[in-house]
Amino acid sequence: MRHRCLALLTPVALLLGASAAPPAAPPLQDPPPEQQEEQAPERLEAWPAVDQKAVKVELARLRKARTAEMGRQGQAALIALGSGAAPFVIDKLSHEKGEEALERMHAVLETLTDARHTRLLAERFGDKAAPVRLWCLRRVAGLPDPGTRAAAEKALEAAQGRKRKLDPAEVLAAALCCAASGSFEGFDVLCAAAEEDWGDQREALGIALGPLRGVEATTRLLPYLEEGSRKKKLLGLRLLAACGEAGSAVPKVRPFLDESDNSLRVGAINALRGIVDGDPPLPRLPVFEAIERANKWKARL
Repeated sequence: MRHRCLALLTPVALLLGASAAPPAAPPLQDPPPEQQEEQAPERLEAWPAVDQKAVKVELARLRKARTAEMGRQGQAALIALGSGAAPFVIDKLSHEKGEEALERMHAVLETLTDARHTRLLAERFGDKAAPVRLWCLRRVAGLPDPGTRAAAEKALEAAQGRKRKLDPAEVLAAALCCAASGSFEGFDVLCAAAEEDWGDQREALGIALGPLRGVEATTRLLPYLEEGSRKKKLLGLRLLAACGEAGSAVPKVRPFLDESDNSLRVGAINALRGIVDGDPPLPRLPVFEAIERANKWKARL
């Protein structure tokens, strides 16, 4: 599984004072898999044992907190009990109606769960309670794991099949989960979400699309760069930053470095940062800085 942060392609060092010209830089290509992938984390098959009585007491205190301080104390106490408390908190997500209490519960779950728990959370993708399904899908989508692929694809199919109770948020969360597991199921859903609301979706997309980086994702996205719409071109550049493959994407992205439209120029810079170096996108760049960065990329490629 490829992660969003790829290994750097090291540029050729310039030898100061050397009379001979530096050797030509090697062609851009994706780093070998062993450099792209971090060591797979431990995946738990069961939640750790926990003092259930203490969990119930502290969870009740968390939910009924009348002051911010009481809420913080409840959060701290649950977190101190360990990740074994997570399934008990998850069980109550569908029972809690108070927004502040839900925010505290979500914060606790974000702290208690990590990449070790993705398979356990995936077991809840089919839960009868929509709040439980939604939270678990969103959490696992942010912790890419190929072992959740079957569950994610099943969850997407189920979410799209709830015609009377179709929840776009759940469909999107399941599509993100599919991508994070290495599946292209729901890829069109993600492209549509990115086009509709890039600002709110870019962080989640940047994480979830990482495992799809390669030729297939690039082939699906390159047509965006060839369309006449400025919006489509910008969308293509943004998504290629997350999952583009160097060999096929870089030649198509490079011409955008000469764009007079600064948004497209910055889009190209960010696409190359992601594709070549695995670096995150930069925020808005002033025109002069963008031109300077574009020139550096043109010299490098």
